[in-house]
Amino acid sequence: MEAIRPTAVAGLFYPANSQALVDMIEQNLQPFQLPADFQLPKALIVPHAGYIYSAPIAASAYSRLKPYRDQIKRVILIGPSHRVSFNGLALCSAEFFATPLGQIAVDMTAQAQISSIEGVGLLDQAHSDEHSLEVQLPFLQYVLDDFKIVPIVAGNASPQMVEEVINALSAGPETLIVISSDLSHYHDYHTAQQLDRDTSQAIVELNIDAVDSQHACGCVGIRGLLSFAQHHALDATILDVRNSGDTAGDKDRVVGYGAYSFTEAA
Repeated sequence: MEAIRPTAVAGLFYPANSQALVDMIEQNLQPFQLPADFQLPKALIVPHAGYIYSAPIAASAYSRLKPYRDQIKRVILIGPSHRVSFNGLALCSAEFFATPLGQIAVDMTAQAQISSIEGVGLLDQAHSDEHSLEVQLPFLQYVLDDFKIVPIVAGNASPQMVEEVINALSAGPETLIVISSDLSHYHDYHTAQQLDRDTSQAIVELNIDAVDSQHACGCVGIRGLLSFAQHHALDATILDVRNSGDTAGDKDRVVGYGAYSFTEAA
């Protein structure tokens, strides 16, 4: 891959025009007011569908980063592979990821640090057309200031492998973990609501065994984060759970979206 990973889904999943993109992000962030007991998230789970479907839910998570725009300097970004099947976790050789809002530098030092972990390696094919990471970038660019990313596309990987990667890079409040995942897929509206409620309960209970590919397309990243949360005394909070029938689609076959925040236990 070239030094810059270009946009793959601008104009499809979100506006390709920079001003239209900023306007859409601002519109979705505007309704959220931070609670009095607000705490800096260590990790977020956010959806990755087209913005007309999932941006209102994603905004409930990203709104929590705005007070820390100068503090967060690195984002570990883990999302599922939709187009390429492989084992392990895929890094990218690109030094920058581009969006209509500009370029974001990849933390190449951090990538080198985790590349020695068994199952972690370069696989540019997994990144070239993948949207699960890309759709998070404009939100991050808007709410944060100067930061780098560690973009990881997840294939078939164990919770232990994902946790090992997070452990290697997550020390300090300057590092944020973002897991990109939608929830249930293509059920009727009421079936999806029940499935997504069950998944949300499993997430707040840190119940790894109750989250699989039938519950969330990004289950590999979620399961790894839940393992990390168990070992680092993190509490999970449900921020928003809806589906495409609530935002911009019909209710016959919907996709579920959830946003969750993980903070240090009191």
